[in-house]
Amino acid sequence: MLKNNFKIAWRNLTNNKVYSTINIMGLAAGMAVALLIGLWVSYQYSFDKYLPNYGQSYQVRRNFNSNGDTLTFSSTSLKLADALRNNYPEIEYVAESDGGREHGLMVGNTKLLLTGKQAGADFFKIFSFPFIEGNADGLKDPYSIILTESSAKALFGSKSAMNQMVKVDNKNNLKVTGIIKDLPANSSLALSYVIPFSYFEIVDPGVKAARKQSFGSNGFELFAKLKNGIKYSQLAPKIKNMEKYEDNLNAKNSDVIMQPIQDWHLYNTYINGKASGGFIEYVRIFSIIGILVLMIACINFINLTTARSEKRAREVGIRKAIGSQRKQLILQFLTESVLVTFVAFLFAVVIVQLALPSFNTLAGTAIFLPYTNAWFWVITLGCTFITAIVAGSRPAFYLSSFNPVQVLKGTIQTARGASLSRKALVIIQFSCSIVLIISTVIIYQQIQHAKNRPTGYATNRLVTSTTNDDINANAAAIKHALLQSGAVASITTSSSPATGVYWHSDVDNFPGKNAGETVEMGMIAVSEDYFKTLGMQLKEGHDFIGNAKADSANVILNEAGVKRLRLTNPVGQTITEFGRKMNIIGVVKDALMDSPFQAADPSLFFFDGGSNIIYRLSPGMNTHEAIEKVSAVFSTYSPASPFTYRFVDDDYNQKFNLELLVGKLAGIFAGLAIFISCLGLFGLAAYVAEQRTKEIGVRKVLGATVAQVWLLLSKDFVLLVVISCVIASPIALYFLQNWLNKYTYRITIGPGVFIISAVAAITITLLTISYQAIKAAIANPIKSLRSE
Repeated sequence: MLKNNFKIAWRNLTNNKVYSTINIMGLAAGMAVALLIGLWVSYQYSFDKYLPNYGQSYQVRRNFNSNGDTLTFSSTSLKLADALRNNYPEIEYVAESDGGREHGLMVGNTKLLLTGKQAGADFFKIFSFPFIEGNADGLKDPYSIILTESSAKALFGSKSAMNQMVKVDNKNNLKVTGIIKDLPANSSLALSYVIPFSYFEIVDPGVKAARKQSFGSNGFELFAKLKNGIKYSQLAPKIKNMEKYEDNLNAKNSDVIMQPIQDWHLYNTYINGKASGGFIEYVRIFSIIGILVLMIACINFINLTTARSEKRAREVGIRKAIGSQRKQLILQFLTESVLVTFVAFLFAVVIVQLALPSFNTLAGTAIFLPYTNAWFWVITLGCTFITAIVAGSRPAFYLSSFNPVQVLKGTIQTARGASLSRKALVIIQFSCSIVLIISTVIIYQQIQHAKNRPTGYATNRLVTSTTNDDINANAAAIKHALLQSGAVASITTSSSPATGVYWHSDVDNFPGKNAGETVEMGMIAVSEDYFKTLGMQLKEGHDFIGNAKADSANVILNEAGVKRLRLTNPVGQTITEFGRKMNIIGVVKDALMDSPFQAADPSLFFFDGGSNIIYRLSPGMNTHEAIEKVSAVFSTYSPASPFTYRFVDDDYNQKFNLELLVGKLAGIFAGLAIFISCLGLFGLAAYVAEQRTKEIGVRKVLGATVAQVWLLLSKDFVLLVVISCVIASPIALYFLQNWLNKYTYRITIGPGVFIISAVAAITITLLTISYQAIKAAIANPIKSLRSE
């Protein structure tokens, strides 16, 4: 029986090529979107799951109470590392680490500047990356290094890197004691090598001293692995208050927490001390979009199938008259739905396979169709079957309900019974499509709003390079040579790049301070000409004079810092940071060093310098020529390290990457939703024109013009789209306003976006149905009336 059902289904599929094609195209597009989003969502949830200790690995963080606001930081102290390692038997391993930075690696004439970590000896016992050679004990010797497979090949070529020597930062030779596989794209950690933290303590006396300092001496990352069978809920209350007994303001106001590795990627935003948002919000949004687009495709199938009910009413009547039961007819129509849906699924797989390279480039992912994975086929085919049942149930139950006597007498009125439901479904699918259109416009406006925001400094031709010991030792000579070359107009150094604030600390005393109050602020060490080089404007007071001794106790605040400290007439006043008194000599206008969507970070600038050298290329010299001259100077004074540089405007534009990605994907999916909806409209318009052929013929004989016939067939569809606009607008407003509320600097949603979206939707609708309407209007009325 099932075989016979499929034969009938295939015959109906091939006999109604236009409607079958529209159904298959709509379902294929909807299923392709759903499949692509499903792969993307699965990829986002797959982060770090390749690690064997995925469920027991954590990063140590601290919640800091800043005057009632709970701020969460990943920077912790080495004293905390030792306390966790020695005092809590629930913890199996602890590894301290720097934040990850670039180091110069040299083998012979091969020089590379790569990003890696300096981490504790148990780092690879917490993160069980697969070793090609060596093992997790490879960091026990301070003068060792573990490389990734690609960095080993880059340094040593085809010969084995094991037990070979790598010179780091032109200082010491480190022995290669292990080679790990390259970290996959779905890894939260990104590194090319790991150097023992014990080596870090040897070459930097300040790091070794930090281990003996207080819990408040933060500046390091900590990772921990709990013993098997231990749950974090058992440990959390024990470590929460471990810092509070120390007589240190930073420690007294801090709670120790841990974040599981499984939350790193998706829950990267902390609110009131809890991981409560982040990238997961976008995963949920696109999951909903995938479901909506697939639902729109299913609505097309339902509408077109029920719309053609009169064509199949006689078939139903005859089959019932000869003894077919309703359940047999339902099975027949569901079989047709399954056949159409599975054909559409095959097309969807082809579409996704063709789209994946471009999608991966756009989204920065490494998604692929896992053809050899049995679970992939179980899930996708299962979802396809569910889609077939959902799309085919309404037509199956509707068509099988016809009364055979009425059908065979020609007295059944199928169109009226299905008309309202069809219109309701059209309204639903266009409402969803219009919500996506409005969302795309709002996201674009928000991005442009932030891009047009004054940055507070000039990013054009501003360049950043990372310093090293050779560069620091020859800083004065390099600065002189760069200025003399004519390639550089101004040069300075800083502890943070122009587009970020790497260090925060507490101002513990200031005029007007309340009892127990602390203020967390960004701390930026700068050298002379910092504000000149970046183009930041002093609002009050004066700049540093450029003398380390004279400027050692002087600081400059930005406007946000003055506001945070509630200072009036700040120049000349004294504040204290960790017991160190500092004189405010100036106030600089706010600059957007962190998020362009948020308020400027309250910051304090002090005279010291840092690991970022920032310079502005001369306006009169070609950029390529200027970079070549700068490269020559750096290579002269730092021959062991490759010259690298980043344009600040590129770094700044990267801050929009996530919003741009969301906007582009929303635009693509909105376009596909409209395309699928218009396919349905095209089919319905063809059906209506076919049903009203004789009416149109009579009207034309009586003198109706092409325009009048076009209006007759178009007005009902346009009315449905107008209703959809009315429904979609408040829904979009509600969700988009909630989305915008997470940005301090945001647009105000005005009526214009809803008007533009409505006009676009109506225009697209008219273009879609006009072909069928005009085709019917210009047809020869004699042909349609010949049978009368």
